[in-house]
Amino acid sequence: MRHAMIMAGGLGTRLWPMSRGGRPKQLLPLVRPAGAPDSAPAKSLLQVAAERIEGLVPAGNCYICTAEQYRSAISASLPAFSGERILGEPVPRDTLNAVGLTAAVLAKIDPEGVFAVFTADHVIEPQEVFRQRVELGFKLVEADPTRLVCFSIKPTYAATGFGYIERAGPVPDKHAPGAYRVARYVEKPNLQRAQAYVASGMFSWNSGMFVWKARTVLECIRRFKPEAHAGLMKIQQAWGTAQQTQVLAEVYPTLPKISVDYAIMEPASTDQSVSVVTVEMDLSWLDVGSWPSYGQTLTHDAHGNRLGGALSAGKALTVQSKDNLLVSSDPSHTIALLGCEDLIVIHTPEATLVMPRAKAEELKTLHGLLGEEMK
Repeated sequence: MRHAMIMAGGLGTRLWPMSRGGRPKQLLPLVRPAGAPDSAPAKSLLQVAAERIEGLVPAGNCYICTAEQYRSAISASLPAFSGERILGEPVPRDTLNAVGLTAAVLAKIDPEGVFAVFTADHVIEPQEVFRQRVELGFKLVEADPTRLVCFSIKPTYAATGFGYIERAGPVPDKHAPGAYRVARYVEKPNLQRAQAYVASGMFSWNSGMFVWKARTVLECIRRFKPEAHAGLMKIQQAWGTAQQTQVLAEVYPTLPKISVDYAIMEPASTDQSVSVVTVEMDLSWLDVGSWPSYGQTLTHDAHGNRLGGALSAGKALTVQSKDNLLVSSDPSHTIALLGCEDLIVIHTPEATLVMPRAKAEELKTLHGLLGEEMK
């Protein structure tokens, strides 16, 4: 049977100070539906992600994997998700364990289950193309349960924050156009390598979305990250019993903190015994994980300044300034810029952030220096 899981456990440190511990980025009202007027209510990326997968799998087979502390907020925002449909992580242990926890649970309740992994970070259009590509991903795994299917995006610049997928030959199936064998999977290369990858025309960005069989993923974890597999099997054994909560709380924090990209996809892509396949997604894809990427969801004025958007209730004024992003959640506050260029200014009643656009990827460093009351 088909299942789907949305990963929504990120802390959103690159969207601080709007994204905070009690209100993470996946619950922020970041975007409005395509073509909707400015007066239309904004939606969170998690709401958009949940709507995007409606109809792809049976409604009761959709899950959200998130921090346990966000369970109540997510249930309030998305009432269809509650109880066992929210997989609550006691502590964040990166994407390998979010995927592994889901695989362990699904393999127990549906031993032949296939599941898709989505994220709560993306703006994707058009929906029809997205659904067609995901449907192909499911069919590829159902035809060969040993496959690990990832989805790739044509790069528009030499990004260093994404993984890159090198395509080999097409999948030998006339019913699978746009599906390729993967020659290599490289997570977050440096700028020089990223530039070479884009120039070659043979690499695409990894979208962070996957389809695979639950038992196949668990086998890959056993091979490539056995210390994680051992803990996940303890959790699986206790799942559905009176010891479920206790074992999860005791074991999950001990799992090695690592992404699914580093732990599985990189080694699997060069392992001849594993079939890694990518499906190209010819669509508009935006990872809204930082302030510059959020700015891309906004229209700009004649000088390239992007003001407000769905998050903003404040006022902004720019004079002799260009290519800035200004956002304020305080309706009584005015941000004014004179003679400024390429700045990002984010204001909330609790904190104000000012930084050059070029430093946006370093916001995690600043976040790490904050006291717990400000995170």
